[in-house]
Amino acid sequence: MPQRLVNLLVGPESDGMRLDAFLAAADDMPSRSACARLVEGGGVTINETPATSKSERVLLGDRVRALVDEPEPAGGLLAPNPYIPLDIRYEDDYLIVLSKQAGLVCHPSPGHVDDTLANALVAHCGYDHLGMLQGEERPGIVHRLDMDTTGLMLAAKDDATQRALQDLIRLRVLDRRYVTLVHGYVAHDEGTIETGIARSTRDRIRMAVSDAPGAREAITTFRVLERFEAGRRDEGYTLMECHLYTGRTHQIRVHMRHIGHPLVGDQLYGRGDERVNRGLSRQFLHSWRVRFDHPETGEVVEVADRLPDDLLDVLESLKESSMGRTGAGEEICPALGA
Repeated sequence: MPQRLVNLLVGPESDGMRLDAFLAAADDMPSRSACARLVEGGGVTINETPATSKSERVLLGDRVRALVDEPEPAGGLLAPNPYIPLDIRYEDDYLIVLSKQAGLVCHPSPGHVDDTLANALVAHCGYDHLGMLQGEERPGIVHRLDMDTTGLMLAAKDDATQRALQDLIRLRVLDRRYVTLVHGYVAHDEGTIETGIARSTRDRIRMAVSDAPGAREAITTFRVLERFEAGRRDEGYTLMECHLYTGRTHQIRVHMRHIGHPLVGDQLYGRGDERVNRGLSRQFLHSWRVRFDHPETGEVVEVADRLPDDLLDVLESLKESSMGRTGAGEEICPALGA
């Protein structure tokens, strides 16, 4: 990828600024988070000395140099963004399985123009090497995860692969497993939730269980992995694996709320008390395993992904209140890093 050298002089208005903020404020520089990664990657010097911390303060008269990747023209509607890291777990000429980080939106939407997974895929693959069945603003996207949901996702490099993977989802043979921690004691070791889901009539941001004519079928099965005793300020917790047979918007979050066990940390469908959310400000939901037959080779592709550190920290904080793992929990929890 071509690069350009940016030379900057710290003026009176920038004296004492953090390095990442100073870089991001300059013309033709990427976002602040991208500038921070640039510093961490060794691409920035201050007075000819490599900068080592994004929080370092620049001083009046400092000469700052940054070697910035220059994205090549995308050839489409989306600008490539090479500064968004892609945690790729499987890749070949047809598809990618990646682990999405929290806070990353899958495709452009109001407020998110060039900082999405789709922009990162364009930078990685090139606009002309991604499936376009979802439209030119969603290149490669096969299915979505909510912004603050982490874990495994699929992307397709051509229309035929994208269509085949979407067919596997429609036929309910693309096996997608999620792990979630919910409030309360879930009594049954396993179960099935089957409802309609539609846009809420009270709050257009939310989805809701519905039997209205326009509601779409949604099926979630679950297995309990571990239960945790209630404390003085909470009613206990249950760690579960959920299996999606359909892929409705917010499906697991809506279904768990429907049965009286909202997700820990869920700011939209859950409980706002930070104490009962164990300090978590995003939903405890992680796409931990996918399994499917490769549409081109026929081989079985199976990828697993451990829980990210913030979710593992929550489980660690509950360790002393564990009521024991189920058989499924004994099998799955070690693979999660728990």
